[in-house]
Amino acid sequence: MHVYISVDMEGIGGIATLNQTIRGNSGYPRAQTLMTLETNAAVQGAYDAGATRVTVNDSHGTMDNLLHEELDPRVRLVFGSPKAQCMAEGLDESVDVALFVGYHAPAGHEGVLAHTFSGLFTQVRINGRPASEMTVNALWAASMGVPVGLVTGDDVICGLAEQEMPGVEVVSVKVAHGWTAADAVAPSVARDAIRDGAFRAVTRAAEFTPVELPANLRLEIDMPTPLAADLAAMMPLVERVSGRAIGVDLTDPADVIGVIVVCYELASSAQRTLSSVLTRV
Repeated sequence: MHVYISVDMEGIGGIATLNQTIRGNSGYPRAQTLMTLETNAAVQGAYDAGATRVTVNDSHGTMDNLLHEELDPRVRLVFGSPKAQCMAEGLDESVDVALFVGYHAPAGHEGVLAHTFSGLFTQVRINGRPASEMTVNALWAASMGVPVGLVTGDDVICGLAEQEMPGVEVVSVKVAHGWTAADAVAPSVARDAIRDGAFRAVTRAAEFTPVELPANLRLEIDMPTPLAADLAAMMPLVERVSGRAIGVDLTDPADVIGVIVVCYELASSAQRTLSSVLTRV
């Protein structure tokens, strides 16, 4: 059985601040350790339940956060960026079940460090509904015929997971008390719960079904500035929806991810341009 694990950082137990999630900050090395240990817990649970192959995708920021030398040696690790399928890179038809570890709520929603792919987007919508990274990656998994069996993170993303994927295993490692505040269980307790959740998910793999994949995927992104929207609207098929919002009609989740990735690079470029102008004023 091939198990795929996408690991983000903001939903890891013991993490709730930007000081922890941004490379170069004093809290980042500790966050790397917490992220690596929760990954190993999920890997252990998967193997204990009968997995014969586990692929882990480092899915946060630069996507080179996990401490390779500390990872369970049985895994194959996908890391680095950019990657064509971003947080879902390496998830293909050979996978039997996907596990999402360390996930978080979407942009514009309450939840610890809530955002969708980029902190610069104020909201991402698919077919008119706010979309999380979980939502987007589950659609890609569905296009490969793969169900999601486990979601871990704060209470908010776990609640959304249960709404979007009834029956999915969830492990809440913290309760959101604000965007950068949480009430969390001890890291060791979180790891035990994640190991057990992964075990249950892999044991139940045959019970899960992929999320419904709509024939049409209307993607809308609220960009941070009109300049960012200007740049994004220059892409083929992309239209301007409002002063800061762009939209595009797609059919393939791969294209949804691709447009999102390009848009956050364009949003970052626009921010740098504006910053350079402001420093000259």
